[in-house]
Amino acid sequence: MKCNVGKTDKMIRAIAGIAVIIVGVIYSSWFGLIGVVLLGTALMRFCPAYLPFSIDTSKGDESGSCGGGGCGCGK
Repeated sequence: MKCNVGKTDKMIRAIAGIAVIIVGVIYSSWFGLIGVVLLGTALMRFCPAYLPFSIDTSKGDESGSCGGGGCGCGK
């Protein structure tokens, strides 16, 4: 699995994920599960929705595609 989520994308996903989870808990809504998906893709640095469109926001990262992230790409 090649990492395709860059540092900026990761931060945006993490912040948005936490915010959506909090809103879901406050309103007792299933909407919070979307936050779990956002947070998960931020932590793994891999987004399956990017694959069909060949989107890779990690290309500009100075530490390579992964930088030791948890995506399993071996870097």
